[in-house]
Amino acid sequence: MQRIPPETKDRARRLRREGTFEERLLWSVLRENRPRFTRQLAIDRYIVDFACRTARIVIELDGGQHADRVEEDAARTAHLQRHGWTVLRFWNNDVRNHLEGVVDAILLAVSRASTHPQPLPSREGS
Repeated sequence: MQRIPPETKDRARRLRREGTFEERLLWSVLRENRPRFTRQLAIDRYIVDFACRTARIVIELDGGQHADRVEEDAARTAHLQRHGWTVLRFWNNDVRNHLEGVVDAILLAVSRASTHPQPLPSREGS
């Protein structure tokens, strides 16, 4: 994999600081789980919303503008899949209205990709 250009890294940092409500809401749950998730990770020329490097899972949250970007999103997904990533896409309104179901779907995908039988909250046993 190529080095990430500095401008892409800067953009990822800005996106982390300026996350949407839905990204912050999902992050409040994902950051408590293991294996660990990362926000706004640069993968090649793309910046993904969330990624679990261990399980090679990308999570993308799509707002209304993505209804007009179906082909672009499909190309992005295909590129990431060619590089070994599983891509999960959720609509922002699903995160707002069905957070528990979204999290369950993500944790199920992680558990299938992980050698650990079930992802654990990071503070369990503390």
